[in-house]
Amino acid sequence: MRLLLLTGFMLLFALPGFTQRNAAAKSGNEIYIDSKGIMRYAANGKEAAFFGVNYTLPFAYGYRSHKVQNINLEQAIDRDVYHLARLGVNAFRVHVWDTEISDSLGNLKQNEHLRLFDYLLAKLEERGIRIIVTPIAFWGNGYPERDEHTGSFSDVYGKDGALVQEKAYVAQERYLQQFFSHVNPYTGKTYVKDAFIIATEVNNEPHHSGPKARATEYVNRMAAAIKSAGWTKPVFYNISESPWYADAVAKSVADGFSFQWYPTGLVAGHQHKGNLLPQVDHYVIPFDTIPEFKNKARMVYEFDAGDVMQPYMYPAMARSFKKAGFQWATQFAYDPLGNAFANTEYQTHFLNLAYTPSKAISLLIAGKVFRSVPVFKSCGKFPADTLFGPFRLSYKQQLSEMNSDTEFYYSNSTDSKPVKPSALAHIAGVGSSAVIQYNGTGAYFLDRLPDGSWRLEVMPDAIPVSDPFAKASLSKHVTRIFSNERQMTLNLPGLNKGFTITPLNAGNQYTPKIAAGYFSIKPGTYRIAASANPYKKGNTLINGNIRLAEFVAPPNDSLQLEVDHQANYSVAANTAFKIKAVVAGISAGDSVRVLANRLTGTYRIVPMQQTGAYTFEAMVPADLLSPGLLQYRIAVTHKGKEQVVFPGGQSGDPFAWDYINQQYYQTIISAPGSPVKLYSAARDKNNVIVYSPEWKTDSYEYVTNADGNLAISLNHKPSNNELGGLELFVKDEILTHAANLGQYSFITVNASGNTPAKLVLIDADANAWSAVINIADGTVKVPLSAFKPDSLVLLPRPYPGFQSLRFKSAAVSNFSLLSVERVQLLLTGDNAKAFNTLIEGISLETK
Repeated sequence: MRLLLLTGFMLLFALPGFTQRNAAAKSGNEIYIDSKGIMRYAANGKEAAFFGVNYTLPFAYGYRSHKVQNINLEQAIDRDVYHLARLGVNAFRVHVWDTEISDSLGNLKQNEHLRLFDYLLAKLEERGIRIIVTPIAFWGNGYPERDEHTGSFSDVYGKDGALVQEKAYVAQERYLQQFFSHVNPYTGKTYVKDAFIIATEVNNEPHHSGPKARATEYVNRMAAAIKSAGWTKPVFYNISESPWYADAVAKSVADGFSFQWYPTGLVAGHQHKGNLLPQVDHYVIPFDTIPEFKNKARMVYEFDAGDVMQPYMYPAMARSFKKAGFQWATQFAYDPLGNAFANTEYQTHFLNLAYTPSKAISLLIAGKVFRSVPVFKSCGKFPADTLFGPFRLSYKQQLSEMNSDTEFYYSNSTDSKPVKPSALAHIAGVGSSAVIQYNGTGAYFLDRLPDGSWRLEVMPDAIPVSDPFAKASLSKHVTRIFSNERQMTLNLPGLNKGFTITPLNAGNQYTPKIAAGYFSIKPGTYRIAASANPYKKGNTLINGNIRLAEFVAPPNDSLQLEVDHQANYSVAANTAFKIKAVVAGISAGDSVRVLANRLTGTYRIVPMQQTGAYTFEAMVPADLLSPGLLQYRIAVTHKGKEQVVFPGGQSGDPFAWDYINQQYYQTIISAPGSPVKLYSAARDKNNVIVYSPEWKTDSYEYVTNADGNLAISLNHKPSNNELGGLELFVKDEILTHAANLGQYSFITVNASGNTPAKLVLIDADANAWSAVINIADGTVKVPLSAFKPDSLVLLPRPYPGFQSLRFKSAAVSNFSLLSVERVQLLLTGDNAKAFNTLIEGISLETK
């Protein structure tokens, strides 16, 4: 028996996985990478999974924007890290701005930026959040402002020079040795000895050039410099930013490789609309044929759905990441509470618990996806992969949802019923569900405590008032915050016979009034207990790292009135249509009216009805909608007497002789059978997605055509790339003419250039139908009957560029003009020939 046991132990120790796990445990490392490239916990050998965010406050613009607002930076970090913990984040990564903490020789500067970074790491560790450090960014520190000349090695050599010049190599080696030997004064440990720092990624998005052997040498030398400080944890290196150097990177000593994903591109300047689930259906890795790539760990250092507010993208991305073999994924970048009101840090990204509550809850759900779905598991293809395990994604409901025995999370109101109501322990959401009815717009959290009572945390109302991805400035709000009294009803285990509500957070004196399970509530944290269960102060921790009475929220915004409304370009004549508006800063008793004018000097006043916390609607009657032009204003009677009129936001009587605000919303009232403009170069400059794949040679500009009308000019020079085209979201324009759609039989393209092209119509389920055309000088009419099922091009072009460009839905549905949401015009000619194509517009026509 002893011989058998001895033999068994010898076989166990001979296994590579055991040896690696044992070595990691002896070194105090939390994770190790097994022989197949899977990250595992040293404590038990189980698969590891880390999901979270990048966050940049100690550096660059994040630092400066808080300084200029006189915000205490340590307190700002405390607030943001609390919200990250509240969202269940367990991973943090950031590219350290080495330009702010090093000199030209690579010596580490002991300055405010480094101190704040150390403070941030300590606060993250208090919340149980793990860290991957990327010590070299190469970036200047300016964006969105101008770079400062810091005299650092990155400032001297730049990103390209730092990867090829010997002096730059030496400076980086010195910097890495000092960086990893540096002692964090808040933890008393070096980054080497800090157990919460589980790995490093050498640098951020390297742009390699020159001999490939030199690139391999660079990676090996930087890894050696890090290890010279005593580092024994995994070293990752980016393989996706310079994919033509992938084989050189794969040959290095790196333990794993890092990737990014921006499936909707970046910096569109406006929100992307439509069903974007096809953009995140699959993550492509083209390096599997490289022998040295196999059996290496994989991480996603940055990801986001840029310029997207829809709250279903993150869980879909998390699902696709797991299928591709990733075990670390960190969104870029979480907006600090101090400047999230303006979304100034990175205009194309917008994520904050207070200011983007639905997206934040979707991030919470994405973390649950990432940590529960096994690595390399496939959940199918769209649309089947919108339902997997306890998760549900819906474009039409703008919903991410998790519904398990003990947890129920939703990013928007849902009609789902909890799987097991009696077992529920954690709830988070926006809107209403079967267990909570709530008429506020912020997020809320309920956690069941050991004694059967509940901890309720309610965030303030968040009211979007402008496109957060348009031009940004600290002088402009994109979202406003109000801590108003709202109504809530609970249907929770243990509370059906009555309950009490006790405020918990500091300064909260609000005691809700309860009637038959219905009560009013204000932002804060509360204990909700059955009436027979008296309150006992305790030190219970929520999710292991949130204290019972904690609460963080921005203060009430300025109560200045603001109306967010986008007028329809055109509507069908003689058919009533709805005007919708968001009104922020409104008080109880205020009224909102539409003042409509047909340029006759006579106004029609139509009251707007409140349909949500801050939303108002009015039906413009059909008898006011004969063909022509409708001008109108939205007037808010504020505090019983003052009128504030929009657009313009000017107070006063809009009918007074000296009222000088002459701004109006306006809508064209189209005569029956007149063309419906789906795309107009003159109208849609700020909303169209232009696909110009060869950015070094191809271009586009706006010119006037032979008729004197504005057109977009797509210019192509010979290349091996796609020819490009454009896409526009047209759903709103189609719906305003829904009553007459049966009259339309053609789509007309007004263009010139003698170029073959494809016209593609895309519906809400991501089905596509196309028709082949040849753009000639003048007009091309395409009958709707000519459109056949086809694939669509994923626009904006996903990044990195090796991701899929085309998508065809696995579902089959019938074509319906009413369900069309987007139109694409794709040029399909000979890419070896130069061409110039002018596109003036695309319209629906009756004949």
